[in-house]
Amino acid sequence: MATLKEFRNNVKPNWCPGCGDFSVQASIQRAAANVDLEPEQLAVVSGIGCSGRISGYINCYGFHGVHGRALPIAQGLKMANRELTVIAAGGDGDGFAIGMGHTVHAIRRNMNITYIVMDNQIYGLTKGQTSPRSATGFVTKSTPAGSIESAISPVELALSVGATFVAQSFSSDLKGLTELIEMGIKHEGFSLINVFSPCVTYNKVNTYDWFKENIVPVDTIEGYDPHDRIKAMAASMQHKGLLTGLIYQNKEQKSYEQLVTGFKEEALATQDIRLSEEDFAKLVAEFA
Repeated sequence: MATLKEFRNNVKPNWCPGCGDFSVQASIQRAAANVDLEPEQLAVVSGIGCSGRISGYINCYGFHGVHGRALPIAQGLKMANRELTVIAAGGDGDGFAIGMGHTVHAIRRNMNITYIVMDNQIYGLTKGQTSPRSATGFVTKSTPAGSIESAISPVELALSVGATFVAQSFSSDLKGLTELIEMGIKHEGFSLINVFSPCVTYNKVNTYDWFKENIVPVDTIEGYDPHDRIKAMAASMQHKGLLTGLIYQNKEQKSYEQLVTGFKEEALATQDIRLSEEDFAKLVAEFA
């Protein structure tokens, strides 16, 4: 059984000191060890941005994709090798701007992967521009007079397109985030975990102190039921999208893989899919 140490490698992260992404990395490594994975059983696929570097900082299979395309790669990987636990990771720009179309369709498709978004509400790698998660009035280099657009709510977006697992956490809550990632990995279907991950260099509004003062853990809401989609949506709207914890889970809906006709659990790499000459000739004849 692998330990936390075995999910570490010798690559030193070059995030800014204090970046919330350090905790996300640590939580993924802890969760992988806690659910008894071996490094060769885990694949982390990332996109572009500061968060995109995470796939190279964990001792497992890693794929650093292109901007906004982590989810198509992760889904293809899962379909090709069903035996892998696949985690896609990226920032709010990667997932909710250029990759938004992929995010929406991955959610509704409900493939059995986990998507972790490091949400710092700004473009950090390109030196501090407004992102789809920046609040109205947010002042950056790209919106010097303040953003006139409203921010996307990841929770409400996911719930509206039929997500079966929606969670949100804060990067300073290492224990809570680790538990949510473990739950996401075990969930049979698509798991979205949005993580408030402060950018200490360019976002001077949504700081660690700001989140501590404004987030609302769902376990502090009397009678909260994470299996009631309508109430989850209402609670998110009431608390301006700042809920943390397991916000919604549907264990009844089948995953994409469970619904595909003729789907084989065995990885394609190990399946005997050789065709006889006769079958090959018949196949070619269909396109003649």
